[in-house]
Formats: sequence, structure tokens, C-alpha cells
Amino acid sequence: MTGVFQNIKGDKTIWAVVALLGLFSFLPVYSASSNLVYVVGSGTTFGYLVKHALLLVLGFGIIYGIHNIPTRFFKGLSIIAMPIVLVLLAFTLAQGVTIDGANASRWISVPLVGISFQTSNLAAVVLMIYVARYLTKIREKSVTFSESILPLWAPVFLVLVLILPANFSTAGILFCMVLLLCFLGGYPAKYLLGVIGTGLVCLTLFVLSAKAFPGMFPNRVDTWMSRIENFSDGRDTEADYQIERAKIAIATGGVVGKGAGKSIQKNFLPQSSSDFIYAIIVEEYGLVGGFALMFFYLLLLFRIVVVAHGSDSIFGKLVALGVGLPIIFQALLNMAVAVELFPVTGQNLPLISSGGTSSWMTCLAIGIILSVSVKSGERKKKKDASSKLDESNNPLEILSGQL
Repeated sequence: MTGVFQNIKGDKTIWAVVALLGLFSFLPVYSASSNLVYVVGSGTTFGYLVKHALLLVLGFGIIYGIHNIPTRFFKGLSIIAMPIVLVLLAFTLAQGVTIDGANASRWISVPLVGISFQTSNLAAVVLMIYVARYLTKIREKSVTFSESILPLWAPVFLVLVLILPANFSTAGILFCMVLLLCFLGGYPAKYLLGVIGTGLVCLTLFVLSAKAFPGMFPNRVDTWMSRIENFSDGRDTEADYQIERAKIAIATGGVVGKGAGKSIQKNFLPQSSSDFIYAIIVEEYGLVGGFALMFFYLLLLFRIVVVAHGSDSIFGKLVALGVGLPIIFQALLNMAVAVELFPVTGQNLPLISSGGTSSWMTCLAIGIILSVSVKSGERKKKKDASSKLDESNNPLEILSGQL
């Protein structure tokens, strides 16, 4: 174990923040899992705690393994992984899984392991690395929109089209993150406006097609529209049940909360251990706990920006931002949904919510960011060593030492 800690490299603050969030997650997950046990009648609280522990241990193993891979290798890996991701997304969508009559083709089962794998999470990480690689390639060139259609936008829209029918929120977040990364990477803004317009047209055509042929994608478009309408109109309908319970949890939490494990709304709030776990955290730990959690995510954002700024390669800068910003955006979006600042999206709270592949892909992204920071740290050490060597060879220093 001592050898493992000695081999931990990269930004120590990121390691500390991720470790603290992971350790803290045991408390709300254990507390909220009682909803699944006593209300839904599934499993035991200790069983869910052990499962969460195993998932986190594997997640930290992913971070440790990935952060030892040189950053430049991710360029080639993204090219290899992109076709694999497209095949997995197509296979997932083709399953046609429905839950309560609604399209829920998001997961595929892993044989012999007994877990479900959400392919869109892997696709998001791979796509952001792929886009960062392309932006690095054209950094010093003047590229036209037509030249970037096949190498850049075709893979982006293929991934989004395969995610959209079953998971609108993930597709929307991913589209926004790609646009943001392209903007930060120096891609011409006038072309990005054209991409946004094309995306809106494609979304409109998809909605109209789903309305005209409801059998293609059962209830998904109706679900999106009802959530947006209920949010904008403020109507008290059955669909608002989750938000109402979340607001009750937050309101009764007060400043310091009811205490660990003493949440009442966890017994009534669906998805209390995943999508709405932030409401349970505020109920049990109050505004102090809620703002403290937000602080750690913002601290993680700050360190991601520091790592990106300190990288000596364009690809390192872009890939750190590309895989790091979606983590923070998803966290803030989860919190915004809990306090009704945004319609229900079904996004987990990274590193906190219970769940397998979502936390693994977050750990994969963290490992890539740390890989970038490792290279930056090594470059800084070489620079410091060179500076000390120059000082030791300085004639004035030698003369002063002789005197």
C-alpha cells in the first residue's frame, strides 16, 4: 500500500478533492438506500453500501491506472475507440428497451459480470478526447467548414444522434460541451453558429418525426415536453412529485440539517440515492453541507483550469478542459434540478450518487486530467533542476563561495 501512495503523481489537490467526495458519498448513499430497501423492497442497506464501496474502489483503480498513461497516447486511443463507441451506441439503441412504456435504451448488460453499462457515458469521454485531438491538429491552420465536416462534425453528430432518442439531457450536455471546447480551441465562431443552427433544425425534425410516428420512440418526446412545460408554467401535476419532495427536503434541512441518516424525504423521494441525492444531503447536513459540497466542485473546477493552463501542449490543455468541464457542469446541473432552477434531467451527482458506469467514466476523466498534470509537474521539476544547475555554475556564486 505504501508503494501505491509513493507512485501517486499529478495534482495533489485534485486527488484530495476526489478522495474526500468519494469518502463522503458513503454517508448519503447509505442513508438514501433505505428507500430502495424498505419502500421498493429491494436488497439491504448494507448490500448497497458494499456495492457502492466496490464501485468506488474500482473507480479509484481506474484513476490510478489512467494517470500513469502519458497524455499523448490518448490521441491515438480516441481514434481507435470512436468506432467501438459508435457500435456500442447503435447496439444499445437497437435493443429497444422500454420501462413503463417509455424508451429507455441506455444500458447494455455485461455478460458474466451482472452489471449494466451506460454506453453514453463512455461515448462522452471518448468524443471529447477525439474533438481535442482534432482541434490540436488544426491549431496552426486555417480550416474551412467543409474541411471539418467529415473529420469533426460527422462523428459528433453520429454520437449525438445515437444518444438522443433515449437520453436527451446527455445529448444536450454533450453538444454544449463540444461547442464550448471548439470555442476554447480556436475553431471559427462563425462556423459554430452554423453548427448550432443545424443542430436545432435536426432536433426539430426529430421531434416532428417522433410526433408523427410515436411507435419509433415511445413517450420520450412527450416526457421531455411535459417536463419543460411543467417547469415553465409551474403547474402542480403528478410529474412534479419529485421536485416537490426535493424542495421539502431542502426546506426542512435548515442551516445545519437534521443529521446524518435522519432524512424523512428519502422515504418518499424517488431516485433519492442518485438523481436527487443532493436534496437528501441538504436535508441531513443543511445549507452548510450543501454549500460545502458546491465549494469542493468549484475547487475541482479551479484545479482543472490550473492543470490546463500549466500544460505545455495544446492537446493537454484541451483534453483537460474537454473531459473536466462536463463533470462540473453535470454537478451544478444536478444541484440546479434539486432546487428547481432547471427541469428534471436525470443526471447523477458525480462521485456522490450511487451507480456504476457513471462514476467509472467520471474516474476515467479524472485520470486523464491527472495524466496531464503529471506531465506538467515533470516539466516543472526539470525546469527547476536546470535553474539550480545554472545558479551553481554562476561565476559570481563560485567566487562568493570561495571567499
